[in-house]
Formats: sequence, C-alpha cells, structure tokens
Amino acid sequence: MVEDEPKWQRLVRRIIEGPEYPSRRIARKFTFYSLLVLSAVFGAMCGLMLVYSIDLPQIDDLTRYRPNTTTELLDVHGRVFGSFALERRVVVPYSDFPPVLKQAIVSIEDKSFDSNWGVNLFRAIGAAYRDLHDKARTQGSSTITMQLARNLFLSNEKTFGRKFQEVILSMQIERRFTKDQIFELYANQIYLGRGTYGFEAGAEYYFSKHVKDLTLPEAALLAGLPKGPEYYSPVRHPDRALKRRNLVLNEMMQDRKITRAQADAAKGAPLGLHIVPPANSEAPYFVEEVRRQLEKQYGVEEVHGAGLKVYTTLDLDLQRVANKAVLDGAAAYERRHGWKARLQNIVLAGQDVDSYTHPDWVQPVVPGAYVHGVVTAVEAKKVSVTLGSQQVVLSPDDWKWTQNTDGDSFLRNGDVVYVKIREKAVDGTWKASLEQDSGAQASLMAVDNASGEVLAMVGGRDFALSQFNRATQAQRQVGSSFKPYVYTTAVEDGAKPSDIIVDGPTTFPTPNGPYTPHNYEGDYRGAMTLLYAFADSRNIPALKLAAHEGIRKVIDTAHRFGITSNIPPFLPVAIGSADITLYEQVGAYSVFPNDGIRIEPHYIRKVAQADGLPLDETPPDVREVISVDTARTMMELLQAVVRMGTAARASELKHPLGGKTGTTNDYTDAWFIGFSPSVTCGTWIGYDDRESLGEKETGARAALPIWMDFMRAAIANKPDETFPTANAPKKQLDVPVSKAAAQVAKPESKDDDDDDSNAPDTAPKPAVPSTTPKATAPVTPDAKKTIPLPAATKPVSPSKPASDTN
Repeated sequence: MVEDEPKWQRLVRRIIEGPEYPSRRIARKFTFYSLLVLSAVFGAMCGLMLVYSIDLPQIDDLTRYRPNTTTELLDVHGRVFGSFALERRVVVPYSDFPPVLKQAIVSIEDKSFDSNWGVNLFRAIGAAYRDLHDKARTQGSSTITMQLARNLFLSNEKTFGRKFQEVILSMQIERRFTKDQIFELYANQIYLGRGTYGFEAGAEYYFSKHVKDLTLPEAALLAGLPKGPEYYSPVRHPDRALKRRNLVLNEMMQDRKITRAQADAAKGAPLGLHIVPPANSEAPYFVEEVRRQLEKQYGVEEVHGAGLKVYTTLDLDLQRVANKAVLDGAAAYERRHGWKARLQNIVLAGQDVDSYTHPDWVQPVVPGAYVHGVVTAVEAKKVSVTLGSQQVVLSPDDWKWTQNTDGDSFLRNGDVVYVKIREKAVDGTWKASLEQDSGAQASLMAVDNASGEVLAMVGGRDFALSQFNRATQAQRQVGSSFKPYVYTTAVEDGAKPSDIIVDGPTTFPTPNGPYTPHNYEGDYRGAMTLLYAFADSRNIPALKLAAHEGIRKVIDTAHRFGITSNIPPFLPVAIGSADITLYEQVGAYSVFPNDGIRIEPHYIRKVAQADGLPLDETPPDVREVISVDTARTMMELLQAVVRMGTAARASELKHPLGGKTGTTNDYTDAWFIGFSPSVTCGTWIGYDDRESLGEKETGARAALPIWMDFMRAAIANKPDETFPTANAPKKQLDVPVSKAAAQVAKPESKDDDDDDSNAPDTAPKPAVPSTTPKATAPVTPDAKKTIPLPAATKPVSPSKPASDTN
C-alpha cells in the first residue's frame, strides 16, 4: 500500500477488496501462476497444432477422394471371371450397408459414434494413460472417424505425433461430413484381410454374397475383423474368429441392438464361410494377355486401381470346356505311355510334410479338378494324400493303370503326386484317381470366325506352376499344319484340287549335299490328285509344289495370313520345319472359313471407366488376304482332311468341319488346327524341352482328341450351320474390312531369273502315267491337268533337318 495514497482511494479499495489478509495475497499469486501455466499449455498446444497440421492434407480433398477399386473382367455373357487390383475393393453407397452391419460395427468399434465429435475424450484420456505406462503403446480409443482418418491419410506408425494428427483430422472430417457419409467412407475403406478392402469386397470374398444380404452372424464376423484382420482371420484362425464374432454379438446385445435369443442363435451358428475362388483362376492365361494389353494402352495405375469394366471376348462356358479338354487330353497321353515315376519327394528334399504348401492348393477342390498333393501315408491297398486342408484316399483301382499292384511298391511318404478329383466320400475325404505329370504340356486357342474374338485360351496344364503361355509365347515346329500356305500359293497360281501330282522319290540338291525327303509313312503312292495329297498329308507333293512356286513366295503367303514369326527361306519349311505360335496359326486358319478375310484375334470388346464412360478402343486389324475363290478352293482340301484324311476321326462329330494335322520329326510336337463355319480352334501338345512325345504320337492321335472335345461343345447349339458353296454370296462378317487393307495380294508372275525363287530356269514336266495309278488316290473326272514340276531345283539349304511330318 502506498503511504502517500489519498485517503479516499484507500477507502474505495478497502470497500472493494475488503480487509487485507495474508490468504488473499496467496490466492492472488496462485491465480496468477495458474493462468500463466494455462497460457503456456495453450501456447504449446497451438504450437503443436501448427507443427503437426502443416503436412496434413486438405480435408476438401476428401470430397474428391476416389479409392483404389477393382478392375473387373467380364465374359461375353456379362459374368465376372477375373480382376486386377492394388486393393480389392468394391465401392457401394451407404444405402447398401444393412442396419445389422452398422449396428455391429458401432457396438464393437465406437459406441458413441452417432453423438461424438470424432474423438471420444474419455477413451482418449484412458488410452493416453496406458500409452504413458506401456512401452508397447497400444494406442486404443480410436473412433470410427479416427480410424478413417488414419486409413486415408496417415501411416500406422505408433507415435504421439501421429495420434495428434489423427485427432485434428478427425475433428475436421466431422465438421465437413455427415455421420452417414463418414460411415460410408469407413465401410468402403477399411481392410478386412486376405487382400480385401471394404465390407462389400469382404462379404463377396468370405461369403460369396453382397453386403446387403448379410445375416446377423455374418455381419458380426466381418465387424470384428478391422481390429486384427490377420489375427482374427476366419480362414487361418477360425477359433479366434469365432470368439471375436461372439464378442461382437455380446456387445450388440448389451447395446440392445439384438435380443438375447437372437444373440444365442447367432452364437450357435457356424462361421459359414463360402470363400470365393481365387481371382483369375478359370482363365489365367487369357487374363494375363488382357492385362498386358490394358497396361500397354492405359498404364499400370489405371488398370489396377481405377475400377474399370473390361468387356472381354471370352466365353466362360467354352473356357471351362477348354480347360477340361486340355487336362483330360494331357492325362490320356500320360496314361498311354505308362508310369514314369518322375516324382519329387519333399521329405528327401529336407522339407516338412506338415508345413509344405503347393501352389495348387489355393484353388478350390471340386470334382474334375487336377491337383498336386503330398503322400502322407502308404499301405499296400490304401494311399493317403493331403491337399492342404483336404484329404484324398486312393485305392488300387485308382492306380491300376500304372500296372503296380500295391501302393507301397511305387509310392513313398513325401511324394508329390498328381490326382484327378472324382467325388467326396461320406467321411469328408475325396476320392480321386492317380494321374501323372511328367512334364508334357498342351495348349488350346479358339476364335470366333466372324469377329476374330478369342473365345477360349489355355496356355498350359497348370498356371500355378508355369505362367508361360504356350498359346501365344511358344514358337514350335508346326509340321504339316504349314502345308495350307504351300497349297494356297499353288491355288493362286492356277492349281486345282483335281490336278495330278506324282508322289515318288525325289532329291533336291543343297550346298550341304543332296536332300532326299520322305513321307511320314515311308512309302510312295505315285500319281494322285492334289486333293488326296493334301488330305493324306503327303510330304513329297508339298515339297514339289513349294519348289515349283518358290519357297520365298510360299513364305510371303504365310506372312499375308498373319504369320509374324521369322521363317528362313529353306525348302523343308514347306513340310513344317518353321517355328510358329499357336496364336498365329489359329488366326491364319480362320481366313479359310472367312472367305479370305483375316481378322486379328483379339481379347477385348470395350473398356468402360467406373462411371460407365467408355475409353478409346483400338479396332482389330481386318484385311482381305486371299480371294473368295482361293479360299473356297482351299476349303475343299481342308474339309477332305476331316472327311477322308489324317483327321478322319473328327468326322464322327457329324458337322461341317475342316482342318489340318501337324506332326514334327521325332514326334516332338503334335498339332491340329481346324474349324467349323463359326469357330476356329487350334491345339498343340509337346514338352517344353522338346523331348519326344513317343512313337506314333501324331497330331491325329495326341492333339486331335483335345480339339474334338472342345469343338463338340462349340458346335452343340449350331446344328444347321454350313460352309458357303461355290456360287454362294461372300460371307458377311461382324467387323468392317478396312478399304486400305482390302486389297487381295495377286499372284505374281513367275520370273525365271528371280533369285528368290527356288524354281529352275526351265520347268520340264515330269512323267505322269496316262492312266490312274492303282494307289488309293481318287481322281475326279476333270482331273486332266498335271502340275509342271522341276526335276531338280536350285540349291536349297534347310535350316533344320527335314521333318517327315503328317
């Protein structure tokens, strides 16, 4: 108190403040320091908010947020058969989430969700206390909004700074969005394990149904997964998942969302999983071709995260037939050649049977499936095989074809065997037959003639073991399936099916010495029509035609048909020493039933964005490569192969068909490429290392049965289709022919001095019998022309040994 203070001021102060006591001075000091501390805390909080909010995203970005969604592949009937995704997610609106799911999520994750402002203060304080005293920093207390903020914008790093940012973002989200919008974002974003994000994708994966159709126990199971998708995984840890689901049900009952009776009934229900088959499992080779094309056109991020709808050319029904045909055909080949005992043994390799997993085991076990398994117990009359979680029991009838009487005489614990699933037994085990996987591979490809759309594709026996596509990537010797290009060249030069050619011994000089080819059968049948020579796949006539026309001209014809593989200009190419892919051969053969039009085989009809707007499309290459007359003349030859030639077995289908077999030297490759009026299909079988398939494994024996199994289904609903007759109007296709490309390559006039021709300067006519030979070759009444052929050709150097093909 100031001594010289006027009396009236002292009087006023005493009235206002009262008497001066020591406790009052203490109270004033305490108040002052308290305000000082609070100011410091407030300043620190403001500083922290400034520091941690600098790098936070603008919350307005959330209004434009588009999560990564799954790109779906649809077949020609609109059925989904494959997908691409960085995160497997299907975004659905709030209205699609059933009340039972929302109630389950709120009960277990955030009971005050509808009333809090993004942060549950009491839970946050409790979690902070635990974090201060727990080195593990459990960091519970997250509300639904906080989980959303963390999943959208932050990492899972367990620090106080990250938690603080989470709180700030949560409050901003609550200010900007309604509770329904927040729940929709959360329910579409949260991770539920097994690569699935969002409850729609989770419902589809775990229960094969849409989220709106979930039952109470199913909704409770999914609601319990966000806390620990892998720890509570119903696939890997069903016991933990069951306990977690029942906890959710208890919480719902305590919150009076369900009654005790409902909770008890739901607790008594099994998990009820109905796991969807792995993505892309039915047509994996086709899917890979689509992926490569899409990534090339639109980029990886767009393809795997933009939720595109890809309308493909695949017919899923025919694809399933193709899968079965290839596997059954390869299995039939394996059985013909007996048990080879080429089995991997994981025990001898130092692996544990209980922990071993095979790539095949991610596929569902269904009747008709071919699966690798591990032998776990061997007795004389019983062999037990595990397929992961499934068990198979084999009896003597299941391995009878191996000619082994007792199971323990040729199988051991740890052997990796190949089985075909037949049916499920009463005790839950599977019945199966023992098969063999010695390494033989097979492939198939089919296209729609009128559109060039690839209907089915199989690139090997087991995509899980080998992703190499033998339909599009494997260049293999084509054998006699190359001969149509030889005969097409001759037909363009005026040859007719009724023309006579001599099938007899001949020698062609080469720089490496004389080249003396042989027929597959090793015999000669003298003069015959071109029709018969082609149908019976005689090598000598094909070589003579190629020599007469010039092998380079034949190769040019093949290139016009769409063969892009490099073909060396050597005469043995005429009988199939060239390496070509199945994709090229199928596309080329479709020219014949298409009246000379080639349509580039393609996989995609159209691509639409997530909002339904189409993306730019690249039309298939369409061009006329031979005339209608040439195509229909060749059709006579190709149909004769099925009617009376090397593929006569296919005539049992009783349908208009044409095609050509192909077998290479030493039986390393077997082919059949053929067609109906509507579908062209090609099949191939062989070993990747070019090991011989075995004696007499020709295209007709090894590849044709696979083709027939597929074509039987492809023509099933087309009983009345026919090939166009000679004077019928030109076939109408489903795609326009480019005017720039619609120029048929005309046969070039022969230039005797052209070094590209294998024909000599003079072409003397070979001696031809004046009467029809006694061979079985039919000669039509107008068969008056004899093909002028050289007695010898200019030197030709085969790039590979000549193949005695058929």
